Amino acid sequence: QEQLVESGGGLVQAGGSLRLSCAASGTIFSINAMGWYRQAPGKQRELVAVSSGGSTNYADSVKGRFTISRDNAKNTVYLQMNSLKPEDTAVYYCNADLQDYQGRKFYWGRGTQVTVSS
Repeated sequence: QEQLVESGGGLVQAGGSLRLSCAASGTIFSINAMGWYRQAPGKQRELVAVSSGGSTNYADSVKGRFTISRDNAKNTVYLQMNSLKPEDTAVYYCNADLQDYQGRKFYWGRGTQVTVSS
């Protein structure tokens, strides 16, 4: 059974930076895509950034401030967050679209809290 483990959340002042990491473990044949989503209190979960097949996509609200990257050898995805704003406060979830011995699977991490103070 695969799992995703996130790390790197915390409390930061507006204008600061954080780097999130998410490592996928288990019997993984290949990873189609990995990405980050976030959910603020009272709001729906939304896509932040995704890395798939060498391409990346970002939510308009984070373009120019956040950068997603992957280390395929480590099955790990990172999210570098710069110029953080209070509206970036949310629980950030890692997501992976991968192939294991049973076929295509989608996994979520448990989430890591990011709080940006004004």
